[in-house]
Formats: sequence, C-alpha cells, structure tokens
Amino acid sequence: MAYEGILLGMGNPLLDISAVVDEDFLNKYEIKLNNAILAEDKHLPMYEEMAGKYNVEYIAGGATQNSIKVAQWMLQIPGATSYMGCIGKDKFGEEMKKNSRQAGVNVHYYEDETAPTGTCAVCVVGGERSLIANLSAANCYKTEHLKRPENWALVEKAKYFYIAGFFLTVSPKSIQLVAEHAAVHNKVFSMNLSAPFICEFFKDAQDKVLPYMDYVFGNETEARTFAKVHGWETDNVEAIAIKISQWQKASGTHKRITVITQGADPVVVAEDGKVKLFPVNLLPKEKLVDTNGAGDAFVGGFLSQLVQEKPIEDCVSAGCYAANVIIQRSGCTYPEKPDFS
Repeated sequence: MAYEGILLGMGNPLLDISAVVDEDFLNKYEIKLNNAILAEDKHLPMYEEMAGKYNVEYIAGGATQNSIKVAQWMLQIPGATSYMGCIGKDKFGEEMKKNSRQAGVNVHYYEDETAPTGTCAVCVVGGERSLIANLSAANCYKTEHLKRPENWALVEKAKYFYIAGFFLTVSPKSIQLVAEHAAVHNKVFSMNLSAPFICEFFKDAQDKVLPYMDYVFGNETEARTFAKVHGWETDNVEAIAIKISQWQKASGTHKRITVITQGADPVVVAEDGKVKLFPVNLLPKEKLVDTNGAGDAFVGGFLSQLVQEKPIEDCVSAGCYAANVIIQRSGCTYPEKPDFS
C-alpha cells in the first residue's frame, strides 16, 4: 500500500511555552487545570511572566500538529503525513518549520506577513496541564491557501483526514471543503471535540460538520459538555458516545465510531449502538511528567494504525501506548523510535 501523504491534518500550529508553575500563578490569571481556552486580554501578560519567572521550554505544538507528528513517528515512513496551518514570518515560525520537517511531516504552512506565530501557554501543576492559546497567525488561515493547486494536491492524495475542533474557530470553510471531499471520495474524515468551549461556543459550526465525521475523538469532560449543550439528560460517557455515533451521517460509506478517553479510566469506543471498553496502561504517579499532549498523542497513535487498516483494538492500543510515552516527557515529545508492537 502506498503510504506517501496518506494522512492529512489541518489546524492551528502553535509554539508551546511550557513551564511548571504554582497555584498562585493559576489563581492570578484565573486558570483551571485540565482545561483549554483561548487567551483573553487579561491573559496576555502571562507569556512574558512565565518566561521571566519559571524554567520555560519552547516546543512546537498545536493539537492537530501534535497528533500528526505522533502518527508520523509511529509509522516511521517518511512523508506518510502532511499538515497545513498558518504561521508568522518570524523566528518562532522558522523554528516550527524546522521542527516539523525533522519530524518527517510534509508541512505546507500559510505564512502570514502581519501576525506573529501563535503561542500556547502550557501551565503545569502536579503533572496536570492547562492550555491558554494566543492564536495570532494561526487565526489567519485562509481557504485560498487550501485551494492552491500544490496544497489541494495534498487533499487529493490523502485517504485519511484529521482536524482538531480548535480549527473550527479559525476556518470552518476549509474544514467543510475537506469534509465534503472526503464524503464524495469515500475517504475517512475525523475530528476531535477538543475542548468544552468548542462544544459550547462553536456548537453550530461543530454540528454542521459532524455529519461528515467518521471518527469523533474527545475526552470525558468534552463528551459531557457536548451532551449538556445538546440537552441530553445524561452525563454517562458510554451513553453519550453511542448518541454521538448515531448522529446522522452525510455519507453511508463508513459508519461513525466515537472514541472517548477518560484519563486513567478505560477508553470508550462506540459503534453500531454498542460500547467497548479498553483499559489503559496505568503509569505510577512518580513517572508522570505532564499530561500536555496526551490526548493528541492518543489520536496520533490511533491514526497510525487506522491508516494501515488495522482493527480497532490495535488502534486503541497504539493510542494508549503513544499517550503513555508522551506523559513521561515534557510536552508532546518522544524518543527517536517507538517500540510499539
């Protein structure tokens, strides 16, 4: 099977500014752990403060880009994955290009002349993370870039697509174009619920593209928020996963499968009105460095097997393996080679 360009991701490329902070810092900026939000004006001084006050690491990130890089790492086939998003013409942007190319991902960035490359503050306390994204250039992605022949060629070539829900805040039109292409050509289109605020404040955009999703990823908090927003009288994650999988579909080629992670609790997979539970590899607390990128890594591991047409058990198992590797390291980083079998 030809793997070149088989998986394409689109999203918000962000440079993670990661540091172990303290409770006072969280309180000062009204930050909740295990959450992901867009920066408001009150958050803007925190990036400088983090850099001045804590031991900061800069790591190329952004949810979709993380997942694509992990899938690429798991596959170990050069150029199997591609990625599009918007960066600025600056030193962080250059760093991002270098980092992604070293990871083996075929990146086609749209480079914005005016806005700086987006950043994401990753505040870690006790191994748990909170994300505050200042999108900047990432927010400037244009459908025109996607339609350029050299970029649309990546869409034509790919058989699998993955886009995190965060991109709904930037370019729902681009998502729609790719989703419709996937439906017409019987390709596999997947997205992530990504964060409670996406389910709450971008509900209409999310609902519009949901019929095209063949795989829906998310965690238990996002799934419960999704249910609440849609007036479903349940916070039972298994029931919610089934309801999401039964949402109407734009194309009948693939049935929808919902995959919900629950931290250390079993992964919930819903298809055909039934749920399967897959236990995760538990990690002793002292080995946990931080949970930043854990959900992204799970999706990357999962997709690395999906594109090889492996059974769902193998996909989940690869997802759990990748997440387990990433939480033992700072940010969404990994060793040179995977030892997944």
